Amino acid sequence: MRPRPIRDAATFEVFRNAVSGLADEMAITILRTAHSQIVASSMDFSAALCDATGRVIAQANTCPVHLGSIPDAMNAVLDAFGDSSRPGDVYLLNDPDLGGMHLPDIFAIAPVFTPGQELIGFSVTVVNHADVGGWAAGSMAVQSTSIFAEGVQIPPSRLMEAGRLNETFLALILRNVREPDLLRGDLEAQLAACHAGGAGLKDLAERHGAAGLTALNDELLDYSETLLRAALADAPDGSYTFEDFIDDDGLGSPPIPFRVTVSITGDALTLDFTGSSPQVASALNATASFTRSASYAAIQGALGSDVPANSGFYRPFTFVIPEASILNGQRPSARGARGLVAYRIIDTVLGALAPVFPHRVPAAGDGGPDSVAIGVTQHDGSSVVLWDILCGAWGARPDRDGVDGISPLGANLANTPVEELEQSGHLRIDGYGYLPDTGGAGKWRGGLSTFRDMTIVHPKASVQIRSDRRSHLPYGLQGGAHGTPSSNILNGDTPQEQVLPAKTIQTLVSGDRHRHVTAGGGGHGDPFTRDPERVVHDVLEEKVTVAGAARDYGVVMAADGTVDIAATQERRAAQHR
Repeated sequence: MRPRPIRDAATFEVFRNAVSGLADEMAITILRTAHSQIVASSMDFSAALCDATGRVIAQANTCPVHLGSIPDAMNAVLDAFGDSSRPGDVYLLNDPDLGGMHLPDIFAIAPVFTPGQELIGFSVTVVNHADVGGWAAGSMAVQSTSIFAEGVQIPPSRLMEAGRLNETFLALILRNVREPDLLRGDLEAQLAACHAGGAGLKDLAERHGAAGLTALNDELLDYSETLLRAALADAPDGSYTFEDFIDDDGLGSPPIPFRVTVSITGDALTLDFTGSSPQVASALNATASFTRSASYAAIQGALGSDVPANSGFYRPFTFVIPEASILNGQRPSARGARGLVAYRIIDTVLGALAPVFPHRVPAAGDGGPDSVAIGVTQHDGSSVVLWDILCGAWGARPDRDGVDGISPLGANLANTPVEELEQSGHLRIDGYGYLPDTGGAGKWRGGLSTFRDMTIVHPKASVQIRSDRRSHLPYGLQGGAHGTPSSNILNGDTPQEQVLPAKTIQTLVSGDRHRHVTAGGGGHGDPFTRDPERVVHDVLEEKVTVAGAARDYGVVMAADGTVDIAATQERRAAQHR
């Protein structure tokens, strides 16, 4: 019988904050103890707590597109190990066909027991490891055409049994990766976080009793469901369709369509992705769990930022995700670069919701963090993998400008610090900043493009680039202009200048220079209704040029740096004639 609901609002509120704080404590543990730059600096990891049945109870403020995939990982572990779990066990998995997302994302899942050996939940961590093997450094090359080329595949497996480490299993994993010390260090950070989460969950069970903890968990899930359904109930019933694109699959394909019909009926919604692209030849394919995860992130970003993200939040959703599609790739398809798919799902879902929630949905941002993976083989045969994660911009919001140089919704990552990249001695960062006139014009301006200039210092390095939004630009809303395209330039301003594809892997030599530019965010609202003083401020901040102010906003600057009111009125009037 289900325990009776908790009627004490104070107890519930304390518990709600305690369990969410505990998930954040797990995340902080990883942040402070991880070894690799992609985890400790770029923060590509996640943490959550589940109950004894595998339901997500709380998740950290980490990477949203990881977190919605945890239920599938939990189901895979429960199917594999069922009632055989014991205190001190830890399970690993990364296989996309067995609960994972892509191979670099390794789940570590630890069951939590009371002193009386009663299972009360699970601590879960997900870390994007710097490398898990395969043919390309970083294990995320878009050009991979089979999962067998992407690295070591881990089905649900016991890493630790009753507190004893399976050294043979770990040695097998470490032998197949380029930087085994980094992977081991990041894995130990995951285990430390699982321990912290487990200790906190035991404390909650001691305070409330196992039955009381179960009742509080149930109340928390019901609470999230109730809040989301209330938000949906305020929306008009109907079906809303939107289509967006990834430019290509990195192997020469035509544009890749993403199509969704969001149907709202009362306090429930259905997301039907029929009409989206079949699975592609390259590594851009995602799992169905990842598609659901990105959709949750989009809906929460638009509607329920104050709704606790847990399994209760997922209840109002129904999904239609075509099999063997880019949203639900089938083995042995490659899935290493599936991150772009999540960001395009988010853009597509938000595009469908824009007419329903016009005061909450932003224009499209940069299309997802661009990544540049640099692989170097040192003189002693050891490998170094450096990750340059570069976040660009948010699209303009209905009531304010987009944000510059920030992770998009769904990622929650940080730009890689210049010092982290340079300390290896294999490359040099020559420039890093924003580019003017790159935010989509609007009453509210889109965020600016971010650029990074890199020179290779090592004799030879492989450079793997994953970017997009070059031909299908970030969309504007309510009359706002589209954003601006991304670009990759090799040896610019020299006779050897070359425009590189948005998704490529190149072998560069010492002295080669690469400039990477992220896409600029879309604008929101008619640009010629933007407050001229805001345009002047943008000019003074060097976010908009004097020519851009006149061209894109109809604002003519006087010689003294103020607005030429008469010329501006004439130019704006001419635009609307």
